[in-house]
Amino acid sequence: MNRSARFLDATALTLGFGFLYLPIVILIVFSFNASQLVTVWGGFSTRWYGEILQNRQLLDSAWMTAQVAFVSATLATVVGTLAALALTRYLRFRGRVLFTGMVYAPLVMPEVITGLSLLLLFVSLGIDRGFWTVTVAHATFTLGFVAVVVQSRLVAFDASLEEAAADLGASPAQVFFRITLPIIAPAVIAGFLLAFTLSLDDLVIASFTTGPGATTLPMRIYSQVRLGVTPEINAICTLMIAAVTVAVIAASLATKRQALGKPG
Repeated sequence: MNRSARFLDATALTLGFGFLYLPIVILIVFSFNASQLVTVWGGFSTRWYGEILQNRQLLDSAWMTAQVAFVSATLATVVGTLAALALTRYLRFRGRVLFTGMVYAPLVMPEVITGLSLLLLFVSLGIDRGFWTVTVAHATFTLGFVAVVVQSRLVAFDASLEEAAADLGASPAQVFFRITLPIIAPAVIAGFLLAFTLSLDDLVIASFTTGPGATTLPMRIYSQVRLGVTPEINAICTLMIAAVTVAVIAASLATKRQALGKPG
């Protein structure tokens, strides 16, 4: 590769990363802005991080978001893993095509349609919208992603390990919990984290299925941004970025340690 080609590649890479991360850097910088005007720099200050601790609405929304994300990701992981097992182990059963379509439909369905459909379902059943409706909606939306991740691991799974355990007298439950689940655990964990992230970030579906007292953080931020961006929004977004960064670094270190064969 000649020098001009390397220069073009480096330039394209720099512009690409700049386009992706420069807005985030600007947001982080202005979260330490002393001025109430987010577009005017008024000096360095951590005032707005202290203001977040006094903002009861933001704190309640953040706690609600964490609860919804954890419970919905857990439900999605359980159902998605079972769906992946059914699609992998039982290649022929009545209604397989319909079942497959129902599992994978949320992957390609626009969120507006999913949210509206779930809203009509809850209204027709007379269910009051709140924490559980948002949680069920998010679990329905994310279980397809879990199924895809887990199924990709099960496709390469060595079934002879399960057969050997069964020949030695293990029950189906013992085979699953002692052989199958530990082997596919990385895929299950990855599916859980993906479902958790998708739930944490969702705005559209939550807007359709939420009710009084169940306002998630993305909804709270969106409602405040429509009235104007405040430094508090920059500060709480920076905290979310920091949390994600720490989680990614921890996961990378754990993966590296595992690859090197060192104990956790």
